[in-house]
Amino acid sequence: MVHPLDTAEIGNTGIRVTRLGIGGAPIGSLFRTVSDEDAVATVRRGLELGLNYIDTAPLYGHGVSETRLGRALLDIPRHSFIISTKVGRVLNPVDIAPSSPHFQSLPKMDPVFDYSRDGILRSLEESLKRLNLDRIDIAYIHDADDHWEQAIGEAYPTLADLRSQGVVRAIGVGMNQWEMEARFARAGDFDCFLLAGRYTLLDQSSLAELMPVCLERNVSLVLGGPYNSGILASDIGPRSTYDYEVAPPEITERAHKIKAVCDRHAVPLKAAALQFGLLHPAVAATIPGPRSVAEVEENFHMASHPIPTDLWAELKHEGLIDPLAPVGESQE
Repeated sequence: MVHPLDTAEIGNTGIRVTRLGIGGAPIGSLFRTVSDEDAVATVRRGLELGLNYIDTAPLYGHGVSETRLGRALLDIPRHSFIISTKVGRVLNPVDIAPSSPHFQSLPKMDPVFDYSRDGILRSLEESLKRLNLDRIDIAYIHDADDHWEQAIGEAYPTLADLRSQGVVRAIGVGMNQWEMEARFARAGDFDCFLLAGRYTLLDQSSLAELMPVCLERNVSLVLGGPYNSGILASDIGPRSTYDYEVAPPEITERAHKIKAVCDRHAVPLKAAALQFGLLHPAVAATIPGPRSVAEVEENFHMASHPIPTDLWAELKHEGLIDPLAPVGESQE
């Protein structure tokens, strides 16, 4: 079975990340407010458990996630962790804190899309200040859905140049869709992609096209949102979230059916959700986002929970996951 402290290489970069990492959106007060103290304690507990990979972005809490990570990592040896952040938005100071459908308790900073060379350089410089670091390991082009031309024409060459200079060690793209990531894979020389929510127990839409091109071009995948923003980590009720919104009835019904199979095999739904993606050879890591010490500890335990091959076989037999999804050897 995959162990959360096993490591995988990002492309051909020499960067090795633990198979389980830490997603930094919740410590930026995603959905509900998280205190500075809880955010710092969460990150530190993850590092104590042996996790070495943390992902963040300027968007997460409009700078709050990066600032809190800076505090959490203040006295941690730099060689002991890998950090990724994102470019494509810059944070502009405003007089009144903006509202957001996702993040709570926001500072007076407004994120504005900017994939220009100057925007990329400014974004990274300001991220480094918030993180209290002198370098970023991995830089992702973030949410370029409506900005293809500038992202591939300006952001990508800028990051490629920074990589050649050793300013960043790896470059990639982070999105909630797989289609444009496949396009990026064919158009540029990337080391990794962060894919949120599109290779999970509820959605394997990236399997047929993105995964093969990543294997062909040695682009490592990092899976964000393995719980599909909540529903696969919850008791599956009427307010469970899927893709950051209340889950539609058909998704809730499918989740109930998957959970029933897990229950028959005495496997927590969260364990199956977390480990499923790691069984694909294109995937280097998965990064659920904890907001408390208890959650990061639970993620660690769920990523370690034994899962029998029969569970995956039953999910395929019931038509609940793609029959071509790799599920590995027996984990009993």
